[in-house]
Amino acid sequence: MSALTTPRLAASGIWTRGRRIERICFALGAALIGAGIFHLAVFAVDGGPWYGPVSWRKPFTFGLSFGLTLITVAWVASYLRIGERLRVILLGVFAADCFVEVGGITLQAWRRVPSHINMETPFDTAVSMMLAVGGGVLIVILGTLAVAAFRASPNLAPSMRLALRAGFATLVIGLVTGAAMIARGVTLVNTGHQQQAYDAVGFLKAVHGVSLHGVLVLPALAWLLSFTRWDESRRTRAVAIAVAGYGLAIAAALAYSLQRV
Repeated sequence: MSALTTPRLAASGIWTRGRRIERICFALGAALIGAGIFHLAVFAVDGGPWYGPVSWRKPFTFGLSFGLTLITVAWVASYLRIGERLRVILLGVFAADCFVEVGGITLQAWRRVPSHINMETPFDTAVSMMLAVGGGVLIVILGTLAVAAFRASPNLAPSMRLALRAGFATLVIGLVTGAAMIARGVTLVNTGHQQQAYDAVGFLKAVHGVSLHGVLVLPALAWLLSFTRWDESRRTRAVAIAVAGYGLAIAAALAYSLQRV
């Protein structure tokens, strides 16, 4: 067990003892979450549709999701065996990319036009391409961290090692499903079906949303279990059960998504 004997003290220690780049990511992630909550307030005042390609839901959910993911990735990366310079580069580029993605989506929401796969004007095309390139950058960075998670870490508790590996595996699923949705939308746009692309682009939204945050849920569980009186073998079994349950949730979300195609 950690020398910090309660989760509350340990959580504060994550900030105070964290690397500078990690603290920066925590602060920027909180700002993105704040921006998301602000747009929920805008929706409450302004109204409009909740679903669809043009709604205040998008800057709300993307701000919340990217902010939470940025904080999560900075935290879980602290457990990974990577060089300090590489860590700063990966987390720094990831933080900047999160702001680019949320910024582009927010800009288009205020312009009252779709953000993704919108090729209706040169400016909209430029924003859509920026978001697509940003998505590619996310895949490279998070894929690199996922590879690091599967490297041998003899100083890491088996329960946390399992949680990190499974969490990054679910994150990769989230990235792949996100790329698949964009690819389908682009295909429809390129064949002259712009409106159909808006309607069809979110066909894997359920599995995408569920799988993205396994990298938070599973390591957080392993971290909380470290404050119990359970021995490490019991904690590892509990994490393994949680991993199986999360896998079933992803499979159920995938089945739900595919039946709606």
